[in-house]
Amino acid sequence: MHRPVQNSSAELCTAGDMASGSNNNSSPFKIILGSSSPARRQILSDMGYEFTVMCADIDEEAIRREKPEELVKALAEAKAEAIKLKLNDGCGDRDWSSDRPTLLITSDQVKVSKGMIRERPMSTEEAREFIKAYSGDRALAVNYVLVTNLSTGGTKGGWDVPEIYFHHIPDEFIEEVVSDLSIYDGDY
Repeated sequence: MHRPVQNSSAELCTAGDMASGSNNNSSPFKIILGSSSPARRQILSDMGYEFTVMCADIDEEAIRREKPEELVKALAEAKAEAIKLKLNDGCGDRDWSSDRPTLLITSDQVKVSKGMIRERPMSTEEAREFIKAYSGDRALAVNYVLVTNLSTGGTKGGWDVPEIYFHHIPDEFIEEVVSDLSIYDGDY
């Protein structure tokens, strides 16, 4: 399950903050990454973009859908709405409506294994259970990314649903993975 991130201020990230040797792209637009995901930050940094990180304070457990594609879309949309409200309430010290259009990028991901939707594990035991279920089987990683142009209100989103095949996962490796606390905080 995903935990809401309590972060009411904006954090400015540049390519130099996240990756060495990247050049900053002069962009015709500003970017707000609506995610606490280290991997998503790294992607934008590796591309050389300057961006601001804002996390949505939403109760993801309150948003439920039966189909994984509907769930990740609803969560990405809820994150975008929450961040737009923060911006309208004056959170952050940037003027998002100034000289360049501002793009807000939000997303969500779940895994589907044996017909069950699996979100970020909330405990070591849950993480262990998830990984054991993947062993020798396959899973889907259902992703949705939503880009909102805050200057025009326009949105565009899409899904990516790769199928992942797992070999047998040894218990020793599972224990090594579940002891890494980062699986509870960032990308799963």
